[in-house]
Amino acid sequence: MKIDIMTLFPEMCQRVLDESIIGRARKSGKVEISCVNIRDFSGNKHNKVDDTPYGGGMGMVMSATPIYNCFNSLYNPETEQKPHLIYLSPKGKTFTQKKAVELSKLDRIVLLCGHYEGVDQRVIDEIVDEEISVGDFVLTGGELPALTVADAVCRMLPGVLSDEVCFTEESHFEGLLEYPQYTKPDTWMERKVPEVLLSGHHANINKWRREKAIEETFKRRPEMLKDAKLSKKEQEFLKTLLKDVGTDQ
Repeated sequence: MKIDIMTLFPEMCQRVLDESIIGRARKSGKVEISCVNIRDFSGNKHNKVDDTPYGGGMGMVMSATPIYNCFNSLYNPETEQKPHLIYLSPKGKTFTQKKAVELSKLDRIVLLCGHYEGVDQRVIDEIVDEEISVGDFVLTGGELPALTVADAVCRMLPGVLSDEVCFTEESHFEGLLEYPQYTKPDTWMERKVPEVLLSGHHANINKWRREKAIEETFKRRPEMLKDAKLSKKEQEFLKTLLKDVGTDQ
């Protein structure tokens, strides 16, 4: 898979992408990620990529032409299919694990990082395929959201993680939050690891983990349970949780 990040701060993105699991995946060729500086396509000696908004108002707006030219430099429209372009925007649909999996199945995506008061709507209408938000808050730029999307997508690619179970048991992958995790020592500050995890009985451990995942989701994000895939026994377990808090299902 190839990911291009269109940004005003390529060095910032590069430093993050060179580290940890994603950095190793890049070095091993599991994924190709490039950070492209939009200023290189400004067309003026001052590398200016923004201007005042029509109609007045505070701040500046990123101009259409540098973004358009930057995007067109990434592929040959005569021989290549247009890459899927995502604009990181607080107005976009909220990013989810499901969307990460969906994007990981594409051959190529381009992430556009906005700044200032946003991007000229005309270039959005012309080349952007979808807008994505990482939450109901506003940041100073799209770099952190773009890095978040890139990281989440890369982790879904074959060979990036050591084993598929590394992500299939994580929070959100199957509509549930992850079960609690413990490591050595088995007693810390008089708090003991649950006995079932020390038993070596894998069936019981898996059952405990699954029920704890349902319980964590019920306590913290109950709305997620509507779409969670639960067996009949797990549905019965959920009913006991509902009963304990005096809630009708």
